[in-house]
Amino acid sequence: MALARFEAYDLRNPGTELDLDWVASARINRPAAERRAATLGGRRTVKKQWQARWLVQAIRCMDLTTLSGDDTPGTVVRLCHKAMHPVRHDLMTALGLESLKVGAVCVYHRFVPTCVKALEGSGIPVAAVSTAFPHGFAPLATRLQEIRESVAAGAHEIDVVLDRSLVLTGEWQALYDEVRQMREACGAAHLKTILATGELGTLTNVARASLVCMMAGADFIKTSTGKEPVNATLPVGLTMVRAIREFGERTGFRVGFKPAGGIRTAKQSLDWLILMKEELGDAWLEPKLFRLGASSLLTDIERQLEHFATGRYSAEFRHPSP
Repeated sequence: MALARFEAYDLRNPGTELDLDWVASARINRPAAERRAATLGGRRTVKKQWQARWLVQAIRCMDLTTLSGDDTPGTVVRLCHKAMHPVRHDLMTALGLESLKVGAVCVYHRFVPTCVKALEGSGIPVAAVSTAFPHGFAPLATRLQEIRESVAAGAHEIDVVLDRSLVLTGEWQALYDEVRQMREACGAAHLKTILATGELGTLTNVARASLVCMMAGADFIKTSTGKEPVNATLPVGLTMVRAIREFGERTGFRVGFKPAGGIRTAKQSLDWLILMKEELGDAWLEPKLFRLGASSLLTDIERQLEHFATGRYSAEFRHPSP
């Protein structure tokens, strides 16, 4: 199905009133979703220079991320340097690229000022995970204050984690109200809502939570924190992007999508790009509407690009993880 022509193409999603009938009508057939997702890798064959071009685009859409308990200012600065120079200079020359940078750098609130300083002048936005990441169980006032403090520190994007219990118990009004307040706390910063899909039980819950978040004004919906046993999967992604398509067709507003957690290989990044092109179209192949949450993914993409440029696979130590 072709995506409807949006009247508000360039406008930020302002949200809508909560439509509980629309939420209740969302029902997902898991076997059908899994069958469709299983066909994605075979529907398009991307080889040689076209594969290299798609992998470069995956880098441009990457939220280069570090969310480890042993993060330090030094490791975060190193990550920022890699974000500004994601591919070695010799490979850039071989690929005919003059410039390349990732979509954003994603860190804990504590390291937002470090990132802002390290990325100054690069044009790369800083994304902060917030709202008692990754569990989301802190009092709402505490979560909202954390958002405000991250924005005040210079974060351009806020990745908030939902209280999954509200989804599992069907408390859609409460979920809507919380996300709406988070959107207001973000101000001009973009709001990315993390559904933590591996803990929502069913694809129907994923679809309904996606709709509620978009109705509340989310700029992006995101699969996972990366801390759940199961993170981004293609059936979950298919469910979420179809919710985005339905929301766009009904409201005229485009919402972005971010899969995160467990995306480690160049082949996986191609599968996600194919999903976006097949289901939403070329507009969702740009960082404005698509991000890949990743840390180690960049290493494998750089190895694949070196193979394209030289005909040889290099040792992994030549492409250390950021």
